Amino acid sequence: MTTLAGITTIKDLPIENKRVFIRVDFNVPLEEQPDGAQVITDDARIVQALPTIRHALERGARIILASHLGRPRHPSPSNDPKLSLEPCGSRLAELLGVEVHMPEDCIGDAAKKVVFDLRPGQVCLLENLRFHPEEEKNDDAFAQKLAELCDVYVDDAFGAVHRAHASVHALPKLIRERGCGFLLEKEIAALSKIVDSPERPFLAILGGAKVSDKIAVLESLLERVNALVIGGAMANTFLAAQGVELQASKIEDDRRALARTILDKAREKKVTVLLPVDLVVASNLHSPAGQVVDVGAVPEGHMALDIGPKSVALFEAAIASAKTVFWNGPMGLFERAPFAHGTFAVARALAESSAFTVIGGGDSAAAVKDAGEGVAAKFSHISTGGGASLELIEGKKLPGIEVLRRQESATSSSV
Repeated sequence: MTTLAGITTIKDLPIENKRVFIRVDFNVPLEEQPDGAQVITDDARIVQALPTIRHALERGARIILASHLGRPRHPSPSNDPKLSLEPCGSRLAELLGVEVHMPEDCIGDAAKKVVFDLRPGQVCLLENLRFHPEEEKNDDAFAQKLAELCDVYVDDAFGAVHRAHASVHALPKLIRERGCGFLLEKEIAALSKIVDSPERPFLAILGGAKVSDKIAVLESLLERVNALVIGGAMANTFLAAQGVELQASKIEDDRRALARTILDKAREKKVTVLLPVDLVVASNLHSPAGQVVDVGAVPEGHMALDIGPKSVALFEAAIASAKTVFWNGPMGLFERAPFAHGTFAVARALAESSAFTVIGGGDSAAAVKDAGEGVAAKFSHISTGGGASLELIEGKKLPGIEVLRRQESATSSSV
């Protein structure tokens, strides 16, 4: 079940004057400055949480925000200051125009003092949940300590709902009044449309580095789509499985048989599979320019780093005829200008399409932002969670979503 059935949204939760724990995803990229300060390089995840936070502010909630950031090492003699959420708290304060209180930890006396001193309409941001290894272990005792802080639980961290972590799974079980925020609601609604009732023709575009990363989603999509476009380095393995010599291109040799099986399944199910017909190649990743060649004519010592213009035209035609499109994974090494054209061309074609278009997070979402001004705004939905969106498309039940459904009765209510 990928719908919102049984899930209460924040609009319908009793949050006035209550201590409301909002699980957000502030796992933002940071860059260390010469003075040692950590600076946020992309605040999109903070911005995306604002509608839910502002709604709670307007209704006079006492807001407790919690997030993870990075992957702190354990055991550690002290919390890693480079992974503190302090830069997120500062940026959030700027965006909201209100003070954001920050205790030095997410549990214990320091957290309790800040939280219990909150007045209606005030905000605190707890320190990095992953400073405690119990978070990733889905530890019940750790969840109980978090539950002591709040009356209501709201999950708005789509990027974390596929993880059975304490703040995502164990904690909401302890809180009777629980539901989703606006971002999570939007994610579930958009991806449900892709999974349950796509308007046809339904096209999926998959790219990125490895077939092995997307086996489950490939097999799931074959049951649903009318056509499948495969680009990026993962296309190399499919081409190699058909006997194409790609020289120094990245290929998963141990996945050639799997690629052939997927192509056979597609034929059985009458799913059209489009692979690149030409490529942009170079002798190394740092070449200042690429050379366009047909797929069977890669020069010795060269590697495929983007799709060529014929492939772009082929993929654009597929996009133009589709009514629903799901895209996950770039068409090449888009981070480098000589090899970005294919990915950006697909992004622009999708932006101009009249189809219902969904980007499955990750590198694809980053590429859309780089594809040109106004391109991202034209997509129907850009997911904030690459892993979570793929698992939903695979048909998996995500722990952070399922625990919000009403049939999962709370074992106790908070104090």
